[in-house]
Amino acid sequence: MTSSRIQRSGFNAPTPTTVIGEAELRQGNRPSVAQVLNDSPQFRATSTPATTTGNTTSGTSTADLRGLGAVRTLTLLNGHRFNGASDLNTVPQNLIKRVDVVTGGASAAWGSGAVAGVVNIILDDEMKGWRMGAQTGVSSRGDTARYGADIAWGTEFAGGRGHFMISADYMREQGAFGRKSRPNLESSVFQRADGQLVLARDVNYTIINNGGSILRLNATPYNLSFNPDGSVGPLPLGSDTYGQFTVGGNGQNIYDYVAVSSPYQRNNVYARATYDITDSLKLWVDGSYSRMWSNYTFFPETPIVAIMPDNAFLTQTARNQLAAAGVTGPFALGRIMDDAGPDRMLNFKFSRRNLEGAFGLKGSFGDGWGYDAYYDHGELRADQSLYNQRITAKFNNAVDAVLVNGKPVCRINADASTANDDPSCAPINLLGNGNISAAGVAYAFGGTRSIVTTKLDAAGASMHGQPFSTWAGKVDIAFGADFRWEKLTTNHIDPLSLSKAFTTLNSAPTNGGFSVREAFGEVNVPLLDIADAIHLEVNGAARYSDYSTSGGIWSWKTGGTMRIANDLLLRSVYSRDIRSPSIVEYFLGRATNKADLYDPFRKETQASVSIYTGGNPKLTPEISHTLTLGGSYSPHYVRGLSFSVDYYDIKIDNVITTITPTDTLTQCLKANPNDPTCGGVITRKANGELESLSATYRNLISYGTRGLDIEASYRTSLGSGKLGFRVLANHIFDLTIRDGGQPRDVAGIVGGDTAFSTPKWRLTGSVTYENGGFGADLRARYVGGGIFSAQVGPNDKPILNNQISARTYIDLGLQFKTGPFTLFGNINNLFDANPPYTPYNNPNYDVIGRYFSGGVKLKF
Repeated sequence: MTSSRIQRSGFNAPTPTTVIGEAELRQGNRPSVAQVLNDSPQFRATSTPATTTGNTTSGTSTADLRGLGAVRTLTLLNGHRFNGASDLNTVPQNLIKRVDVVTGGASAAWGSGAVAGVVNIILDDEMKGWRMGAQTGVSSRGDTARYGADIAWGTEFAGGRGHFMISADYMREQGAFGRKSRPNLESSVFQRADGQLVLARDVNYTIINNGGSILRLNATPYNLSFNPDGSVGPLPLGSDTYGQFTVGGNGQNIYDYVAVSSPYQRNNVYARATYDITDSLKLWVDGSYSRMWSNYTFFPETPIVAIMPDNAFLTQTARNQLAAAGVTGPFALGRIMDDAGPDRMLNFKFSRRNLEGAFGLKGSFGDGWGYDAYYDHGELRADQSLYNQRITAKFNNAVDAVLVNGKPVCRINADASTANDDPSCAPINLLGNGNISAAGVAYAFGGTRSIVTTKLDAAGASMHGQPFSTWAGKVDIAFGADFRWEKLTTNHIDPLSLSKAFTTLNSAPTNGGFSVREAFGEVNVPLLDIADAIHLEVNGAARYSDYSTSGGIWSWKTGGTMRIANDLLLRSVYSRDIRSPSIVEYFLGRATNKADLYDPFRKETQASVSIYTGGNPKLTPEISHTLTLGGSYSPHYVRGLSFSVDYYDIKIDNVITTITPTDTLTQCLKANPNDPTCGGVITRKANGELESLSATYRNLISYGTRGLDIEASYRTSLGSGKLGFRVLANHIFDLTIRDGGQPRDVAGIVGGDTAFSTPKWRLTGSVTYENGGFGADLRARYVGGGIFSAQVGPNDKPILNNQISARTYIDLGLQFKTGPFTLFGNINNLFDANPPYTPYNNPNYDVIGRYFSGGVKLKF
């Protein structure tokens, strides 16, 4: 029972639990268990290959209950913490038996992180014989091709006292890069000249262009650009142009280049052995190896640089054209560099390898007493590089070239000073497209690389039993202790990053760790038991956690269940849950930036203020309070029918976050207008001007969400087979963010650019049929609509066409069985429902479109 530490057959915990079983694991033929979970309405697809394009978490898949962030969902494997929880691609998909989803706070039972709930992935650790499979898939656009294979074997030994199993799988997904082949994926919010915001397709830049947009020195466009051959022509404007953007035309937007879904490869190996030392004591040992890797392009570099009148690559024709257009003297050039280097764009390469091993004991003694103990050690080594970046100083030197004896030479090598000479400087021609030399790329571009190891050591022991009885039945108790050590070590940072030489991304070291010691207990007391009429139980649990960083803190829960006439179960629980800061939030390396900031205390803008970012060792845990009320009904007179409704109310305080320097100053003024230092967050010069500002992680804001979980299922016989119906639904009343200003309710804001954006309604309904040789699945996934954004324009009006309509996705699956073989095929998003307006990505809606997959399984 994942929602409780009480281990008794027939026990009903007060915290709601949803089970993802064999049918749900099969439907849609998803490539990872995280993507299976995302089909359930309670989850938000925050981190998937389709939402991590163009960033350094590329390809990861996590579980995010309630859309409150994956860090607030605790993920377990067979009831234990594991290092691979940060990316569920590490879980052996072919061994998963079921997934228990606890949809309420559970920190008292499981510790930090269980704020939104717990996901417990249960493996089939009694598997025997052989399982093999191979599959492939492709979208209707011909991309996102997928190839995979898996194999598993299990056997008994020592006369049945022991069991051993081993599995391996490989998956390759080639990603999708065709944004133009999918409606609405090149969209954005456009501001018209009258200040009205509108959602529009194909919004492009006017200040940068892949040939080079010619700008005034204040970066306003002349509406001229360089043709590929270096001559000057009109900037290709669209139907409506204002400021830095135009709708349509032949320009570009940076998101035109970003993948729709990131490519990746992965392989996993998992092995587990168990041995019954005695009839009441089992020893188990498991180990796993997983690796995920990829190498693909993000987007081009986008510099805006000054071009001097004597630039070596300005032809006389171009000079005449510029003069005729009134461009004299130096000008600025905004460039999308999709022609630099063999890959033409920033190239991201990563390899993430997780090694994990665990062992434990599980036993029983006396009358109904049991115990469990385990130790787990895991190491995740992430090797990540971002190539084809500008080296700032070298790039600026290479762009500023002049003619010497008719040949382009870097100005630093042609001026009177020899102190700034660089013999290796190779000039770069930015005027046009396709004119950058290989020598220029080799000189002015490079790559950052970081290697980081994350270690987890977790140990725990627990005991459960029934020490005595009341007038209504036996009292259940469970108690135990958990220990955890987490450590992050930076093994390598490239020298150029250490000197902050790159323009786009410089890797920075992060080192640190913490430990926690915990003790917990839980009790369940029956208070009333009238046979076939009413059974009432109350439940309580508490956990004390002692962190090496922030000290001690309590989490607890109290609740109860009432079963009426055997058919109706009512339940309620109120809990206090916690999330401790992560290592990154504690120890992220400090970085310094400079910015011009408006000081609301002095009502003036100040130049070159130092801004410090990074971790904060003084952070304290987030604290949440969760109330759930609900019940389930399974009428005995309709066998196989059940349904449930649960209300939840989650409030999270002390939320760990970072906010912009401008927002920091604004909130400081609102919080205490008489303290210009904001309690030490701001430092000032002797004359009162801003000197520096701390923008590190802080305990700043609060979140709150309320909603309903609804579930109904029915299973019956039909002919020689079984027919099943299941509906899962989630309705969100509100999801409120309180960050010092006016509280913001983001429920129903469904544009992907809004933090925690989520529709108010999500529903998944399925019909399944299985007999000995045939199976079919028909599923509908409904995702409610809403507004794209709460943003208002300079005219104080919302976006004109702000409404996003609901989507319904139909998925179909078929299985044909003959002997040990099963042939299967799936079509997801059968009717190819279009995505809504999407500038970058949207975790709420399908952006891939119709997808075909199929394969074969062998079991004997």
